[in-house]
Amino acid sequence: MSGFFRWPDRRRLADSLLAVLAPVVACSVALVGLTIWVGVGNAGSPARIHVTDGRVLLPVGGSQETAAFFRISNEGGAADRLVGVTSPDAPGGVTLARHRMTGGGAAYRALIESVGIPAQDTLTMSSYGVDLTVTSPAGEWRAGDLVPFTLEFRRSGRIKVLAVVVTVGTAAL
Repeated sequence: MSGFFRWPDRRRLADSLLAVLAPVVACSVALVGLTIWVGVGNAGSPARIHVTDGRVLLPVGGSQETAAFFRISNEGGAADRLVGVTSPDAPGGVTLARHRMTGGGAAYRALIESVGIPAQDTLTMSSYGVDLTVTSPAGEWRAGDLVPFTLEFRRSGRIKVLAVVVTVGTAAL
């Protein structure tokens, strides 16, 4: 017998060290990640929603149904959800929609109840993704008019914004 430990004892010691080392390494990695998260100021910070670039397409061809678009940024540390939109100037209401493509290449509009705004991210509404379907008052809007909207978020509450009425060819959608 050479040394203090016999071969079977060394193996048990190595197995025990590995069993202890795995959770210690996992906890250390988690602690480093949380330290970085706190260091950049996002730990525990709520969603911070900013709504900009509001546009409403001027209805064409006698239709009262049109689309509205906003850029919604969340600079906070928690996600939020847009759960509703209203406008006193839209007598037929406002609905949230997502545009989808069929297998045959045709587009269609699917109504959605809400849309997520991840932390540190931006949702840019467009005619190719998420937008608002708005029923306008017949013939009352002109290019350049401002239309008030209230966007309701699950965590951030209600945010009142204005959207400018634009013609189809004047704004990138």
